[in-house]
Amino acid sequence: MRADFPEIVERRSPNMNDRRGGVRPDILLLHFTNMTTAEAAVERLCDPAVIPPVSCHYVIAEDGRLWQLVPEDKRAWHAGLGRWGAVDEVNSRSIGIELANQGAHPFPEPQMRVLERLVRGIMDRWAIPPERVIGHSDMAPNRKDDPGPRFDWRRLARQGLAIWPMPGARASLSDFRKLTALVGYGPEFDDADVLKAVRLRYRPWARGPLDAADMAVLADIAARFPVDRQGKRA
Repeated sequence: MRADFPEIVERRSPNMNDRRGGVRPDILLLHFTNMTTAEAAVERLCDPAVIPPVSCHYVIAEDGRLWQLVPEDKRAWHAGLGRWGAVDEVNSRSIGIELANQGAHPFPEPQMRVLERLVRGIMDRWAIPPERVIGHSDMAPNRKDDPGPRFDWRRLARQGLAIWPMPGARASLSDFRKLTALVGYGPEFDDADVLKAVRLRYRPWARGPLDAADMAVLADIAARFPVDRQGKRA
């Protein structure tokens, strides 16, 4: 029984291995399950017959029930291909949390309370800064949209568990890729996919072409939280 989460359900997934190169996790990656129930997601994430096999470290149900499937020091198979900053093998550098949700409704209060408690503990244990708490859509904008437009990133940011833009910054539209690179979005993704990911995270109501409000978000985040800033692990 864990002292920090005595109610946790331990369910070991066989879908894990050692982190490559002996690295420590320094990214916390949030997903939604996109399945009908949390239990169904747990079964899939523990099934070695699924092709390709998948897993994550934690699953949180809508009512706050919590499963741990992979120890934090092990490499779970949840991120797939993508990049965040200089990291192009995200599974070895991340801890993955799956939230039971299909992306179409808000995340319930019991689930968010458990998530906040869990995220705070992980950040403390592994010295993960708030700019490295990201969504699956951030590191794989060409193929993923989770945790989606209904996830409350601002709520996490108010507690120092993620980041959120402050108003007032400005930048030219021509600086879009320069700023998205500083924020963490990989150069291999095209402009449309990166813009979609930025808006999913910070402006999910926005539509149409790149505009000054998008650039204000990027200019502020790039200035305050460049993902590979000196003194932080790349």
